[in-house]
Amino acid sequence: MSKIKVLAIDDEPGATRMMKINLESLGQYQVEMVNDSTQSIATALRFRPDIILLDMVMPNLDGGDVKRLLQENEELKDIPVLFLTALVSDSDTSSDVSLVESGDGIMIPKPVKTEVLRSCIEQTLSGVL
Repeated sequence: MSKIKVLAIDDEPGATRMMKINLESLGQYQVEMVNDSTQSIATALRFRPDIILLDMVMPNLDGGDVKRLLQENEELKDIPVLFLTALVSDSDTSSDVSLVESGDGIMIPKPVKTEVLRSCIEQTLSGVL
């Protein structure tokens, strides 16, 4: 079985490194990291992820800018995006679900636990979210 390809885009190298280590340790994920949002589209075109984990607040291009560019690209527009952000907290979420739905999409509060991230990825790829 092929691994789920995850593109993690965050200006904090420690955040992408932890996502890579934690998700790849589960054995079913291959994670590519981008720490410069201006490289997001080129990396997505090269890597062809199944899903993108995208920080909201970054220099140069923020998460909204990157998502807009993804949606404008015919080859990338259908890749699901989960936003990871410190702009929402666990107190903004319901007790049974650690995410917030907004007009831009699903937002997961940072820091995020690996199990929550895995669950959100699986639910998104299966069409539940």
